[in-house]
Amino acid sequence: MSETTHDGAIAVTAPPSPDEGLSPAELAAKYGLSVSGARPGLAEYVRQLWGRRHFILAFSQAKLTAQYSQAKLGQLWQVATPLLNAAVYFLIFGLILNAGRGMEKEVYIPFLVTGVFVFMFTQTSVMSGVRAISGNLGLVRALHFPRASLPVSFALQQLQQLMFSMIVLFVIAAAFGSYPSLSWLLIVPALALQFVFNVGLSLIMARLGSKTPDLAQLMPFVMRTWMYGSGVMFSIPIMLQGKPAWIADVLMYNPAAIYMDLIRFALIDGYGSENLPSHVWFAALLWAVLAGVAGFVYFWKAEERYGRG
Repeated sequence: MSETTHDGAIAVTAPPSPDEGLSPAELAAKYGLSVSGARPGLAEYVRQLWGRRHFILAFSQAKLTAQYSQAKLGQLWQVATPLLNAAVYFLIFGLILNAGRGMEKEVYIPFLVTGVFVFMFTQTSVMSGVRAISGNLGLVRALHFPRASLPVSFALQQLQQLMFSMIVLFVIAAAFGSYPSLSWLLIVPALALQFVFNVGLSLIMARLGSKTPDLAQLMPFVMRTWMYGSGVMFSIPIMLQGKPAWIADVLMYNPAAIYMDLIRFALIDGYGSENLPSHVWFAALLWAVLAGVAGFVYFWKAEERYGRG
């Protein structure tokens, strides 16, 4: 466009922009732009998370390797730590408090060690989940990736650590008369369900811990209470004989007790089905699905807020 000025010169003016008058939202839609860091749909989020599976595995392995890199015994502490805990609990609860009453020594020792190893799998997954976002803010703010990768990776790290401990657990079970049998194969689905449960719980704690760092100081007390109420060191039915039946039912159906008892039943010859609550496999599946789905959706809802502020 052109027009003549007062001195006879011709001035050329730019034509009106085709974007003139469009709102920011309309401009973004016109040019295919999206908000940086916006939360994708749930199905797309799952697809993105699956696309980062190699990162999740590599990150968990790197964390596992670095965990005891400064210790002289190195990775041996992965097995030594739960074994030392089991030894302390056996001294206090097994010998002094006689928490293993009603069970033979050949049953109680693998019973106790199994409980310690399996509960620590959940405990360490929860504790690492609390710090998954707040402890990795540099990574969260520097790179764009599904934030769920971090708590999932930490839970996977704890599963890999448990695999080392299971070798020792098998040796202890065999040393006390529980030799390998087909029932040991039940450990695989039991651990798979517990892993899904742990991932869901880790995702929940990761979101809570991202906004409340002090939660990391509170959780050890919560986990210790959970441990004492889950029958790690004693048989719940035997210990609560004479008490109202509903108390034993509540404790036996809590997820930590269910996963421990399933693995004890699969591993220990003298630990029969009479020690398990009714429909125990259904309860284990229900806890895994409930925690896994609820935890994943709960974490995804706040995806765009992690690392902000």
